[in-house]
Amino acid sequence: MIPFHAVPDRLEKHRVALVVIDIQERFRDMIHGQDQLLHGTSRLIRAFRELDMPVVVTEHYSRGLGVTMPEIRSHLSGIQPIEKITFSCDGDAGFRKAIDGLNRDQIVLCGIEAHVCVYQTARDLMDRGKQVAIAADAVSGRNAGEREVALRHMQRIGVQVMNVEMILFEILREAKTPDFKAIQPILKGD
Repeated sequence: MIPFHAVPDRLEKHRVALVVIDIQERFRDMIHGQDQLLHGTSRLIRAFRELDMPVVVTEHYSRGLGVTMPEIRSHLSGIQPIEKITFSCDGDAGFRKAIDGLNRDQIVLCGIEAHVCVYQTARDLMDRGKQVAIAADAVSGRNAGEREVALRHMQRIGVQVMNVEMILFEILREAKTPDFKAIQPILKGD
């Protein structure tokens, strides 16, 4: 079990990785706040890739649920989604191998569904000693109630509930850097 710290470590560029969970075609039009989810997730992926931080993508039973939505897939060139059938991404051996191979101890999660795959992944990653942050504006479920309960519960168990800009600005730390300039258009919402 991850030791509890009153204040978690700051997210750091050399320690953090992004995990995009199951934003698949079959969920289209079923997800509460889908436009916000897609926009927030796209911003995270673009920023992480621009700053050369790792991005891992999962698909839950793609034969039945379809592939990653094109709005997200368009930002993933060269990244092969990890196929899984476990609700927790960390329950899949391929995912664990990918995460362990990154040598990153801070994991930012986004995707669907907040109360199932995102929650179980967060919990299992924390059990393995990872510091977990959730991009609340890039996480959802089939309804607002499930999302809210999941976010509250994850926060109670020690997950950092943040938003896309909080995550990115915490990683950046200051404005007068090449990294800030590189993702400034993304921060402006472009």
